[in-house]
Amino acid sequence: MNLLIFTPVLPEIAITIASMFLLIIGVFKKNEKTYTTISNLAIFSLLAVLFLIFSGSVPKGISFGGSLITDSFSLYLKTLILISSIIILVVSNIYLRNINLLKFEYIILILLSVVGMMIMVSSNDLISLYLSIELQSLPLYVLASIRNKSSKSTESGLKYFVLGALSSCILLYGLSLIYGYTGSIYYNEIASNLSEYDVGILIGVAFTLAGFAFKISAVPFHMWTPDVYEGSPTTVTAFFAVAPKIAALGLIVRILITAMPTLIEDWQSILILLSIFSMLLGAFSAIGQRNLKRLLAYSSISHMGFALMGVINGSFDGVRSLSLYMLIYLVMSLALFISIIALKNNDEHIENIEDISGLAKINPVMALIISILLFSLAGIPPLAGFFAKFYVLYAAIDAKLYYLAIFGVLSSVISAFYYLRIIKVMYFEESANSFDPISKRLKTIIYLLTAITLLFFLRPSIFINFAGTASASLFI
Repeated sequence: MNLLIFTPVLPEIAITIASMFLLIIGVFKKNEKTYTTISNLAIFSLLAVLFLIFSGSVPKGISFGGSLITDSFSLYLKTLILISSIIILVVSNIYLRNINLLKFEYIILILLSVVGMMIMVSSNDLISLYLSIELQSLPLYVLASIRNKSSKSTESGLKYFVLGALSSCILLYGLSLIYGYTGSIYYNEIASNLSEYDVGILIGVAFTLAGFAFKISAVPFHMWTPDVYEGSPTTVTAFFAVAPKIAALGLIVRILITAMPTLIEDWQSILILLSIFSMLLGAFSAIGQRNLKRLLAYSSISHMGFALMGVINGSFDGVRSLSLYMLIYLVMSLALFISIIALKNNDEHIENIEDISGLAKINPVMALIISILLFSLAGIPPLAGFFAKFYVLYAAIDAKLYYLAIFGVLSSVISAFYYLRIIKVMYFEESANSFDPISKRLKTIIYLLTAITLLFFLRPSIFINFAGTASASLFI
């Protein structure tokens, strides 16, 4: 057997081997030191894989008979997934210890889910697509309910599992229709067989996009998001908010641009509806929320509506804007979630907006950081979030979808209200809490991510060119 066929998927193989090895360690030695050892080894494994990608040691090409493809776009998305996963594992070491939830299975589940996400963004046929989605999803169902002594966590895991199973059925039915009408599972062959198509193909595309919409929590397949975000441990919520959505958006881009370019007028209409309703529902529904994680759940729904704008016109500029949006969204979301994790009152992590009242008087630095991140999420210039929204709005205008851009601006204005409400609580209300000191490790991560958000405007070309180089590989 030629071992060269495995080299393009070296990152996935390395993480799989690492997860199996760490699982064996965890099964035979269960104690707090073992958790720390497994966590450190997992972080080291992900860092090693990230170094392989950055050093150019992962060759581009097709592997496993054309089922998987490694190109600049997939490597870019894998980089984002690995960075977010590393940060989540580092933060989890502190957070899980605080809530007495040091379970080594938590780490193994994250690693296996990461493998699924990395295969998702490299999938080149319908079978690898579906199997990778299931590999990514199954660990997430368990992670949502891993705090089994909490009724909220158990409930969130059950809801996520039931709705996830339903979405998998919808997705599988759509993929089966696409295969049935085109006679192939490979994206390039599907594209070449779409010159003459039946209405059954359009039904298949609609069902497939419905399945994908669940993974990114786009309206009307968003029902699970607020409950799962609220019930899950906060580090799990942060992981849900970033890594799986990056993988799912990357998969949507690849299958639509590679396999269905001739159907752009048909899938464009579906994505426009998903984008508009996601932006508006996310903006309006967040207004009445008091729980921070539920509020951020609706915020993420609105942001997924913005992200879909980058897919709609099917052009290089659109995909580049989406790639940039995913990078900036990763930085902003992780920074805000980690800031929430860092704030404690008498060893109790905060949950509601009222819990951070008067924060500016007790910890003005953290209040300023959270304000910067909220302004960035709202799209206020010159913060990074402004550039993210500007480029996807430009992509919509470039496609002459002016009404879509208007809805985007409108939803941004509405969302600014509930972001400003949080800032008002921090600066203009009396404090009912005394906040505990923040870990130096958490401070370092928060400061670094906030610095990127704040100083992005100084050299935006670095990130734009990085996203552009990755996106160009889809149009060669």
